[in-house]
Amino acid sequence: MKITFLGTGTSQGIPIIGSTHPVCLSENSKDKRLRVSVLIQWENFTYVIDCGPDFRQQMLRANCNYIDGIVFTHEHSDHTAGLDDIRPYFFRQGDIPIYAHKRVLSELKKRFAYIFESENKYPGVPSVIENEIKNEKFLLKTIEVTPISGLHHKLQVFGFRFRDFAYLTDMKTISDEELMKLQNLDVLVINALREEEHISHFNLNEALAIVSKLKPKKAYLTHISHLLGFHDDVEKSLPENVFLSYDGLTLNL
Repeated sequence: MKITFLGTGTSQGIPIIGSTHPVCLSENSKDKRLRVSVLIQWENFTYVIDCGPDFRQQMLRANCNYIDGIVFTHEHSDHTAGLDDIRPYFFRQGDIPIYAHKRVLSELKKRFAYIFESENKYPGVPSVIENEIKNEKFLLKTIEVTPISGLHHKLQVFGFRFRDFAYLTDMKTISDEELMKLQNLDVLVINALREEEHISHFNLNEALAIVSKLKPKKAYLTHISHLLGFHDDVEKSLPENVFLSYDGLTLNL
């Protein structure tokens, strides 16, 4: 299984427009972060988790010419706003499967009504195949995926486990029952926004506490704000099995 970090930044991306914060002015490519998303590939299958406003740029950079579907964690724009950019895939492949909570599907239908229309569609508009996710295992080709339910402030969001890899983003709280689904991982990806407490995201200490509790072989932090600091400085401060992800990072599991 190959994991490609398409984006590792928070909702505004890094650099933030107009910001003079030192991290936003950094010339280190690892400090430049698009909106958060990952590409998951195994055998001949390719799925994307979330497609935010940087989706087109991310797919070009990853040289990704085919996708089997898109899996959504939740409906916020930094995770969904790139849905229209599935058009090149649709033109080549036909309808694109999407997987999401019922509430998320409903929100997508409001924001992208023209995609979901069944009659009198404008020429060139893409179409999707809806697949509703509940908090129970579902099959993507040859892999059984386990949803991990958590709260993003008061909004329910899903993380996902693929074999011994798990991906959690935009979470603030997660129950012990859901954490039990994350035992014996090779790799855990978890959001860590900044050092200071935040209302809807794990901060660094909260993310590290979960890593310490679950004890994956390795953990990678994502959904990172400029306020966490420079990539190279933060990386040096982390436990030896915890790493700061960056855009373009690939893992082979």
